Amino acid sequence: MISARRRGEILDALRHGTVPANGLDQLAVGLSKFEREIDAELDTVATGGASFKAVRGEYGAGKTFFARWLCDRAKKRGFASAEVQINEIDTPLHRLESIYRRAIESLRTDTLAPSALRPILDSWLFAVEDDAAGQTGDVRDEAVDALLDKRLAGVAAQAPVFPLAIRAYRRAVTSGDTTVADGLVAWLGGQPHVAASVKRQAGIKGDLDHFLSLGFLKGLLAILRDAGHPGLVLVLDEVETLQRIRSDSRAKALNALRQLMDEVHGGSFPGLYLLITGTPAFFEGRQGIQLLPPLADRLRTDFSRDPRFDNPRAPQLRLTGFDLDKLVELGGRVRDLFVSQISDAERVRRVADDDFIREFAGAVAGGLGGRVGIAPRLFLRKLVDVLDTIEIHPEFDPRTDYEIKIEPTELTAAEREALTPRSPDDIELDV
Repeated sequence: MISARRRGEILDALRHGTVPANGLDQLAVGLSKFEREIDAELDTVATGGASFKAVRGEYGAGKTFFARWLCDRAKKRGFASAEVQINEIDTPLHRLESIYRRAIESLRTDTLAPSALRPILDSWLFAVEDDAAGQTGDVRDEAVDALLDKRLAGVAAQAPVFPLAIRAYRRAVTSGDTTVADGLVAWLGGQPHVAASVKRQAGIKGDLDHFLSLGFLKGLLAILRDAGHPGLVLVLDEVETLQRIRSDSRAKALNALRQLMDEVHGGSFPGLYLLITGTPAFFEGRQGIQLLPPLADRLRTDFSRDPRFDNPRAPQLRLTGFDLDKLVELGGRVRDLFVSQISDAERVRRVADDDFIREFAGAVAGGLGGRVGIAPRLFLRKLVDVLDTIEIHPEFDPRTDYEIKIEPTELTAAEREALTPRSPDDIELDV
C-alpha cells in the first residue's frame, strides 16, 4: 500500500497539472509491456554496464511520464536519478556543462530530495574513511587522500580537478570551514561564479566547461557506486526542441548526442542509464537526427509493423498515446488512490463510479475537439478537483453541479500547438 505522504504528493502534483515525481507505478497505464526489458537493462547497468534508450511519441503520448516512471522504478532499486529538460536558452544540448549542472540540481534518490549531491558525497567520504581505517588502521589525511585518489584514478585521467576539489572539500568539512565547503560543493555541481578564494583552497581555477563535464559525470558515477547506489538514470527530456535552434548550434547538439551515445556504448560511463525523449518528427524529420547520418543509423528502429509487436530491446521505444479506454483506466486508478485513505471512501467511490469516469473522460476529450491524446493532464487535474469537491461537500453531485469548461489559459503552449492544425490534411472534417 502506498504511504500517505506519497499519495499526497501524487494527488497534489495532479491538482497542479504536473507529472508526480514519485509513486508513478500507481498511474502506469499501458507500460507493462516495457517492464521486463527495462528491469533487465537496469540489472545490466547495476552490474557495471551502461545503457542508452530513446523514447518517441507525440505530445500527450506520455514521454515525460514514462521517463519519471522509469526513474521511480530505478530508485526503488537504489539508483539515483536526474532529469534535464532540454531547451535552447538554459540547457542547450550542445553545452554539456549546462546539462551536467541541471542534472546535479535535480539529482535525487528514493530517500534524498534534490539536490542530493552533498549527502551522497558525504556518505561516500565516510565510506572512504572507514575503508582506510579498516585496511591500514590509519585515518590520517594522507591515508584517506591516498585511498580517495585510488578510487578516483579513472576520473583523474580525464578530469584531474575533480579529486582535487573533493580532497579540499573534505578538509574544509573537517576544519569546520562551511564557506569553503559550500563553495566547493557548488563548483563540483557545475555552478558558475564560485568565489576565486574558495577555488584557491583546492588549487583549481575557472569553471566547469564542455570538455570537463564528461569527466565530472564519470566522477559522479564513481561516487554513487561507492556510496551504495548502483547507478544513475539520466533523462534528457524534450530533445526535439533543438529542431528550433540555429543550424550551427543544432549540428553541435546532434554531435554531442552522438558522442554521449558512443561513450555510453563504449564503456566510458559504467552505471549510467541515459534516456532521451522526443517526438517522431525529431527522429524522422529533416531538422532532427537525420541531419547526422551516423546518429540516425545508431538509433534506427523499424516501426512499420503493428505497435503490438514493437521490440522493447530496440534503441527506440514507441509510445502510442492514450485512447478513451486508457484514459478511463487511468481515471479509475486515480479515483482508487484518492479514496484509499479517506474516511468517506464508499460514498466518494459511489458518486464517482466507473460510468461517471467514462462520461467525464469523454467530456474532457470532447472539449479538446476529441483529441484524447492531448487530454490526460487536464482530465486528471479536473478529476482530482471533482473528487476533492465530492469529499468536502456531501451534497455535491458532479453530474448536475459541475460543468466542464476548458479555458485557453488552462492549456500549455505545447497543448495549444498540438491542437492547432499544421496543414490542410490536419483539419478533421465532420462528414
